[in-house]
Amino acid sequence: MGYMIRGSIPSDEEIEQCFNSDGVQVFNIMENDQTVGGVVLTIDEKTNHNSLDLLYVSPECHSKGIGASAWKEIERRYPKTKVWETCTPYFEQRNIHFYVNKCGFHIVEFFNKFHPEESVPVDSDGELIPGGEGFFRFEKVMK
Repeated sequence: MGYMIRGSIPSDEEIEQCFNSDGVQVFNIMENDQTVGGVVLTIDEKTNHNSLDLLYVSPECHSKGIGASAWKEIERRYPKTKVWETCTPYFEQRNIHFYVNKCGFHIVEFFNKFHPEESVPVDSDGELIPGGEGFFRFEKVMK
């Protein structure tokens, strides 16, 4: 039995909002002069608490070390960073493995319907977004 996902993940509105925010840095991930992924970061020059808003690698390029290499380059480019933060849906085991085991992040919070300060995320139509049942928030404290 299959299911259908409405709209893109992240939504087009979320992607557009990223480009219009202060401190946003957008990069292509390249391999052999071909774009194989991308990264969206939010860099806060005042606090040096930065956010990895989106990191993606084309599925045909998974398991080649491209994402890990891209992350190492991000850390190299932003040496003043004190803390990196990112989130991913609870069911994205590949992402969780990547952030924790490959990049050194730690899970610091679980957003779900029982979270005292957050509601379950919905899209612009009020529909539960995929992964809306729960999101992990990760942090990486830099030394």
